[in-house]
Amino acid sequence: MSQLDEGPAYLGAASESLAECTISEPERTPPRYQIVDADGSYDESQVPAIGDEELIDLYRWMVLQQVVDDRMVKLQRRGEMGTYASVRGQEASVVGCAFALEDDDWLFPYGREGAAELIQGMPLRDLLLYWRGVEDANKQAANNTFPPAIAIGTHIPVGVGFAWGMRLDDDDAIAALYHGDGHPSTGEYQAGVNFGSVVDAPALLFCPNNGYSISASFEQQTRAKSVAQKGIAWGIDGIRVDGNDVLAVYDAVKTAREHVADGNPTIVEAVTYRLDAHTTNDDPSRYRDQAEVDWWEDREPVGRFESFLQQRGVWDDIDPAAIREEANEQFDEAKAAADAFEKRDVSEMFEYLYDDLPPELERQLKDFESFLEARPDAYDYIEHRPKG
Repeated sequence: MSQLDEGPAYLGAASESLAECTISEPERTPPRYQIVDADGSYDESQVPAIGDEELIDLYRWMVLQQVVDDRMVKLQRRGEMGTYASVRGQEASVVGCAFALEDDDWLFPYGREGAAELIQGMPLRDLLLYWRGVEDANKQAANNTFPPAIAIGTHIPVGVGFAWGMRLDDDDAIAALYHGDGHPSTGEYQAGVNFGSVVDAPALLFCPNNGYSISASFEQQTRAKSVAQKGIAWGIDGIRVDGNDVLAVYDAVKTAREHVADGNPTIVEAVTYRLDAHTTNDDPSRYRDQAEVDWWEDREPVGRFESFLQQRGVWDDIDPAAIREEANEQFDEAKAAADAFEKRDVSEMFEYLYDDLPPELERQLKDFESFLEARPDAYDYIEHRPKG
């Protein structure tokens, strides 16, 4: 029997029931996968196979992220850093996902995942340089990391295309595309994911859903109850996970990665909360209540993981003060190296993106150089870093 004897696949079966033929939005928000409760309690049978040293590493990375956020915001307030996007409250999402990736996997960041970039091998110095607007910090190809894409959704088609290329080359690695909960509402995201679904691109779409797209709440910018469910429209799977439970995120991404590596792009939505402002240029008190922040503060992920480690008996092998001191020393060294980084020329704007500069950019560079030669006083108005 040929396939056409039953009609084309997209036709589906006939039914006299209108209800049966109606695909409805779920009445309730789909559940999120969780291993460790907010008080640190857990079911031993659910804990993934992960050794004590790895558990301590997870904790160490989350503490480093906390220290980086605290120090970066202070630098920005002193005028030594550009605009910065804190990760505070989302440490488990950022670290749990990155920890589950393989060495050869590629990372496509969007700006709020510093620890993930560091786990990939990016020097902490370069993270500081990036937020100071130094182009050199974007050169992370040796660490399998693309430059962060601040413009919402624009890195999704690029990352999906890169993943497709890896598949055509029979590469076993995947591309992990970090993004916020507002990205799926953009045309770039929807076109990119649809294309990835059609070509079976090994792309993992990791969304730490912190409830806000800058100042717009999740309910204000989409009528969907979750990000994960949007995958149905593109013919791909979605997983919802507790984004403040680092073990659940790790386990969900580890499982999803195997599925992705087989050519099944997958969305992993880590439900979490941004405790700090969107960036250092934002005032969140204008669009959210303090009671809401306090609710999430009581459920922040690092304290939850500390409770888990205590209940599991691993905490006795940890010196939290020493770990935090070590993280601060790492930051001190990185800042000293960033401060010593040689000031770059304005021509840096035209470097790195292309092996061979396109004709139009060549023309713009020549025009710019001619302008600066004729008007050297213009240098007085060029701010190299920090930028705001």
